Amino acid sequence: MKELVKVMKALSEPNRLKILKMLQQKTLCVCEIKEALHIAQPTVSKHLRILEEAELVRFEKDGLWVNYMLDERTRNAYARSILKDLKEWLSDDKEIQDIIANLSGIQREIICKK
Repeated sequence: MKELVKVMKALSEPNRLKILKMLQQKTLCVCEIKEALHIAQPTVSKHLRILEEAELVRFEKDGLWVNYMLDERTRNAYARSILKDLKEWLSDDKEIQDIIANLSGIQREIICKK
């Protein structure tokens, strides 16, 4: 039951749902998520940590970058099921549509000046 509760709690915050929808589109770093959602870096990091603990996202280091992506290899059956179903959910939500539309204009090299 703990695994299900962890997943449901992770999904209970709108910004975490937005992050998951963004990660369906492409791999992102913290600075790109911060830019897309207009929230502080520590807040983004906290959301990502909660999503990671629920086994919904994972990260890989690539030089200076830490890239976040959906954890489609998760062993957590609840997380795996949610990630599959989430692909169909919220596609008609205007705010989600706007965020996804703006992702192409967000470039980590410019934002992070690296």
